[in-house]
Amino acid sequence: MQAIDYIVIILYVLGIVGAGMVFANKMKSSKDMFVAGGQSPWWVSGLSAFMTMFSAGTFVVWGGIAYKYGAVAIAINLCYGVSALLVGWFLASVWRKAGVDSAAEFLRLRFGGSIVQFYTWFKGSLTLFSTGGAVYALSKIVTALMPLPEGHFLADPATGHLSVPLTSLALCIIVIAIAFAGGLWAVLVTDVLQFVILTVSVVFVVPLILAKVGGWGSFVEAAPEGFLAPVVEDYSAWFLVSWMIVNFFVFAADWSFVQRWVCVPTAKDAKKAAYLIGGLYLVSPIFWMLPPLIYRVVNQSADTEQAYILACQYVLPAGMMGLMVAAMASATASMATTRLNVFAGAFTEAYHNMMGKDASEKRLVFVGRMITLILGIVVIGGALLIPKYGYTKFIVDINKLLYVPLFLPTVWGLFSRKIGITAVWATTAIGFVTAYLMRFGLAEGGIFADVDLLRPIALWIGENSGFADMIGGIVVPFVILLVLELLEKHESPGWERAVAMQQAFEEKPVAKAYTLPGKMVAIALVAIGVLMTGLTIIDRQEAGILITFAIVVFGIAGVLYHFLRRADRANEST
Repeated sequence: MQAIDYIVIILYVLGIVGAGMVFANKMKSSKDMFVAGGQSPWWVSGLSAFMTMFSAGTFVVWGGIAYKYGAVAIAINLCYGVSALLVGWFLASVWRKAGVDSAAEFLRLRFGGSIVQFYTWFKGSLTLFSTGGAVYALSKIVTALMPLPEGHFLADPATGHLSVPLTSLALCIIVIAIAFAGGLWAVLVTDVLQFVILTVSVVFVVPLILAKVGGWGSFVEAAPEGFLAPVVEDYSAWFLVSWMIVNFFVFAADWSFVQRWVCVPTAKDAKKAAYLIGGLYLVSPIFWMLPPLIYRVVNQSADTEQAYILACQYVLPAGMMGLMVAAMASATASMATTRLNVFAGAFTEAYHNMMGKDASEKRLVFVGRMITLILGIVVIGGALLIPKYGYTKFIVDINKLLYVPLFLPTVWGLFSRKIGITAVWATTAIGFVTAYLMRFGLAEGGIFADVDLLRPIALWIGENSGFADMIGGIVVPFVILLVLELLEKHESPGWERAVAMQQAFEEKPVAKAYTLPGKMVAIALVAIGVLMTGLTIIDRQEAGILITFAIVVFGIAGVLYHFLRRADRANEST
């Protein structure tokens, strides 16, 4: 990268931190901090939830798969769209009508405090630890573009580039600062901005890199055999099916997403937010995954984890490259701050329950921020340790094996009168054990693989690993919960409490549209457009691309401003 790229990155980061500081002044209560006061516009929540799935890990993991295997990366990401649409159809509005401010609150009502403690500690630690992996992925992207002079105190002696551990630590500190200052409002607004910038940047990269390879026809002709197939041996049809099911439960019950369904004013808004995510995921992967896909015919020996950023570097002019890196970095920060915010909220709620009336709102906000700092240490641990296991392997294994046993009981509890805490513990525990045995214990080299009695099972698992993972991670937990549902004869006490909360909830649509998030995004887009226009003075050779990008950004800001003005006039008339 050139000097102007570093300047753009610094300005972008300062702007994002500034946005967090603006919303820090808005927070007067813990509800403002963790659920945006229940007043987030549906499109803000939808775009934020969409970006929750995005981080540098997206570009490293799925971009790497696109570069190595081809179009199957697009098919994998399309699964997210189907899952989100199903959640919008069946569950998003149910969560808003439940009358709770978080998934943790619902679990406490429905199953009691013990499962909340388990989820808070286990899922919180796991999620935040994996978030550290995303920070590591971002560090790899950033450091690959930042060679330093020999002997520089920030350089990794082995590579001569900026040190990955030091970069990870610095990025974690920025993440903690954003979550500490602005709560969920800061997360929501920065997510929207990241969505716009990354989408526009990628849309620019696609035609530019296609032109470099001679157009679509030339790319198809030069691509490896089977490169455009929707499935490959390592990512089979069974993998796609299981990925769709797993992510249905992630969208349905992961605390980060539940927070998006409950922070909007109405049940209809929750449904629209989920539909927005689904629609975006049915379209965007086609564009998002094309750069590393096409780059394969340009450079066949690139590091798979760096293929995406190398594709961008191949075609983007100075300034735009810095903006792309800054947006990737900020998307990672947004994902991380979302997760920090969710679990800090859960721990703060636990503190509130413990202290009762003695906990003032001022004290709860303070405690929430302190907890955010502590949880940030877990993120730092993940950034430093996950690389030793393998980031892509870690993400796939965690999703396929653990998420359904974790989230299925929560979804089941929204509708079932009978299942109680025993069923939840049994499903989670047996699901974890079975998944481990199927994936590790009986896999090749596993501790039970050489047991004579179990050898045929181990051989079958080795030949059908995708199907075996689906059985262990999805089918077994579902069967366990179904059997326990049929065996239980009595209504769970928690069902009555959950129903009482739902009946007490009164949907109160906001009389006035809250336009500040949109205004913040519009101002940021105008600033970026001005910056890109100014860069044409420095880089006249790429002035055409920079001006075109600026015009597009100005256009989006103009459209957004038009709708915001209409909303303001409507507010004035009420």
